[in-house]
Amino acid sequence: MRTGSEPRTARSALRMRFWLSVWGEVWTIFGTVAFAVSGHPGWALLCGLLWLVVTVDLIVVVRRLRQGSHYQPGRDVPPYEPPRDTP
Repeated sequence: MRTGSEPRTARSALRMRFWLSVWGEVWTIFGTVAFAVSGHPGWALLCGLLWLVVTVDLIVVVRRLRQGSHYQPGRDVPPYEPPRDTP
């Protein structure tokens, strides 16, 4: 059921974001090390900055997952208050 407040109260798939962040961690670490060893400091810096962004996202996702069902409800928990039909 749509309430009209979805942009403000939208939820993301946290478990999917967690695994995508882990995948990003692996590749950004690999890229940073590979570019640093091969003598491309600019690319290594860029991968290092992306590594920082992915790490911050991973921390936020883990924090929200640990907060429990408020951020990750089951299928039986309605996501929003149903709209009130007032004449």
